Amino acid sequence: MPTRDLKTAQSRLVALFDSAPIIQTFGMKLAYDETGRAVVRLPFNPNFDHAFHQIHGGVMATLLDTSGWFTAAPHFENWIATVEFQTRLLEPVEKVALVAAGKIVRLGKRIAVCEMEVRTAAEKLIALGAGTFTTTSVPAKW
Repeated sequence: MPTRDLKTAQSRLVALFDSAPIIQTFGMKLAYDETGRAVVRLPFNPNFDHAFHQIHGGVMATLLDTSGWFTAAPHFENWIATVEFQTRLLEPVEKVALVAAGKIVRLGKRIAVCEMEVRTAAEKLIALGAGTFTTTSVPAKW
């Protein structure tokens, strides 16, 4: 996709992201950096803690999948779906904002493979992920 079309797709995807109920529930924010990576920010919310008052691993998995999906999506003309993703929780954290980012490792005509990471706002690496995303026959809304 040409750069201008990629930027347009990214802008539309930010609007789509903002309209999703799960995004509103989590309070996440999406932006694209200068390299085209989707950067997802999540402010600290004690409602996402487990019984030991650390941020639940499911929140990390959601951030990894979301950052990978939104990194891959602007490169396809049709809707994409997550085929699989892997989560590696490296360290427990508590009472911090989180930042997730995706990076494309391989981009094909139908499949994108991404690596994702979650860091604290202070740049401490706390989770790693990898995901595979595939294009579908459904036209994109971006």
